[in-house]
Formats: sequence, structure tokens, C-alpha cells
Amino acid sequence: MIEFIGVEKHYGGATAVKKMDLTIADNQFICIIGTSGSGKTTLLRMINRMIEPSAGTININGESTTSLNEDELRRKIGYVIQNIGLFPHMTIRDNVMIVPKLLKWTDSQKVGIAEELIQKVELPLDYLDRKPKNLSGGQQQRIGVIRALAANQDIILMDEPFGALDPITREALQEMIKKLQQEMQKTIVFVTHDIEEALKLADKIIIMDHGNVVQYDTTEAILNHPANEFVEELLGKRQRQSYIGNDLRVADLMTSQVESISLSQSILSAIRQMTAKKVDSLLVVDDDQHLKGFIDIKGIHHVDKKKTVYEIMETETACVNQHEKVRDVVEPLLNMEVKYLPVVDDDNRLVGIMTRSSLVSLIYEQLK
Repeated sequence: MIEFIGVEKHYGGATAVKKMDLTIADNQFICIIGTSGSGKTTLLRMINRMIEPSAGTININGESTTSLNEDELRRKIGYVIQNIGLFPHMTIRDNVMIVPKLLKWTDSQKVGIAEELIQKVELPLDYLDRKPKNLSGGQQQRIGVIRALAANQDIILMDEPFGALDPITREALQEMIKKLQQEMQKTIVFVTHDIEEALKLADKIIIMDHGNVVQYDTTEAILNHPANEFVEELLGKRQRQSYIGNDLRVADLMTSQVESISLSQSILSAIRQMTAKKVDSLLVVDDDQHLKGFIDIKGIHHVDKKKTVYEIMETETACVNQHEKVRDVVEPLLNMEVKYLPVVDDDNRLVGIMTRSSLVSLIYEQLK
């Protein structure tokens, strides 16, 4: 549990965070949102003492953070930033294991950790021997996340980790981090400027304005009872779209006609399939139809045609669950530069696609 008791932060005559009291319970996903300069990053960084409070106390599990050595405290708290911060000269394995190494874990304690974690973020094991430059931005960010988890810290701080990524990659990583948080029972404190991201990920949201915490509550309570005009304006875009689809589910609107290819197929086979079906991309699945990624014509143009789909596929694939409400995927789909989103079941098996054209038809019916 993280407790803020009378905490505030001043810089000279300016106040970055005004006096506040709040408690973050264990195993919750907390998002902090606000405009630029609202104090959200300052609030986050006071937890691990990257920024020292001007007044008040921050307790973690009843113990004041000031009672611990700064380095000792930070090694107990995972930290993920927007620009990732992987060491370019190290392999992915060495990057992942940097904190356990600093904590002087024995070889027996470190066995299998990197392998287990990289599989949790659905990257191949052989990526552990690569350097960061050989991975895409989204793949590097996945490594940044598991590096923060490698020492099994209970608290993970994330400072706009997906802000610099393209919409497709960002959507995929949002799904990944929420799943990991639920599986591993971590407390995540996540700074974002995107209200849609906060509503999608958070159990509770801290909304800040000019250094004040103006509302701290569950997503449902904030949506139904915004504290003031600032929160209403923050939610305005979401609320204006809430009528779209009502309680219609993705499964009601998806099409089951989807072009996919197996991991083990050759690039040449993929090209033949694209040509025959007159498409420029294929979703990649394993033998049990679990969605693993995609390939498109741009990615295979200059590669050895004898390679397998597995060797060159992109793993950053945004998808939606068939049980999600259509209204919850309206904005992500319309904002993406794609024509469709893959639809999966609860076991991540590919069951169809959600197209922009079907969404446009739905909106037209709603507005008639």
C-alpha cells in the first residue's frame, strides 16, 4: 500500500503539487491524468524519491520512503519510461537482468527469469540474444516492461510509457500491460495524458489540475459523477461518443472471413496467398489459431523468401475481444490507420475481424 500524507512539492515560489492525502491499495492499476504542468509526473516520481517532497510523508507498506537509502528504494520499485532506456551495448537478456544483478542475486536465483518474462510479453526466446537495435520500438518497450518486473518488485511506476508509439503498437501494449498486472498481481501507477488510455487500464484514476488532485475514484464513479467542469471537459469527448453501439458487442459486428497464415509457412507461401486473395497483409496464427502477429507486403519485400513467417512477422498487433462493447472500440479503430482490427476470444484465438466499414455503417444507422 502507498500512502501520501500531507504531501506537497514546491519549486521556489511555484507549487507543483498542493497538499494532498491519498492511498493506493495493493494490486491496483492506478492512472494519473491531467494537462501538461498539472503535477502528474511529479506525483509519480515522489514515490521512488526521484523527486523529494517539500512536505509530508510517503509510506510504502507502513514504512516511510525517507527511512530507506534512495538506491535501495528504487531497486524495490520497477520503473518504465517513454524512451525505454535500454542499454544499447547489452543483449536483451542482460538488459532484463540488470536489477537482479545489482541486487547481487545468485546464479540459481536468476535461472529462467528472462526466459519466463519474455514469453509473458509474447516475444520469441531467441530475442534474448539480440541487441536493442534489432528490435522494433514496440518490442523494445515490451523489454522495458519486463525489465521492470525482473526483480519481482510489487510496485511498478510507468511514466507515459506508450506515448511515443504508433496507435496499433500502443493498443497492443495496453492489452499486454493490463493482462500482466492482473496475472502477476502488481501495483501499477501509470501516468498518461490520454483519457481513453486511463479509462481502459485503470481500476482508479487520479485526475490532477494545476497541482491539485481534483478527483480520485473508480472509472465508473468518475464517468457517472465528474467532480467539476475540468473533469467534465476531460471526459467530454468520451461522453459524446457513448451512444454509439449502446450495448452491442464486437461479436455482433465482426466478420469471420479473415486471411491468416501459420507461423511455420514460408515467405513465398505468404506471397502466393496474398496474391491469390488480393490482400496486402496476413494475420499470423499458431497451430491452435492463437493470434501471434501479422506480416504485410512492406515487411517481406526485401527478405529471403526461404525464411518462415515466424522469422519476419511483426508482433505488435492490436486486437479486441469478441465480448467487448462496440462503443469501447470506436475511437481506437477510427483513429488507427488500418482498415480492420483482429477479434479474439478469451484464449486469444483469432475468431474474426472488426472492420472500419462495418463501424461506419453502424454509426450511420445510429444517426439516421
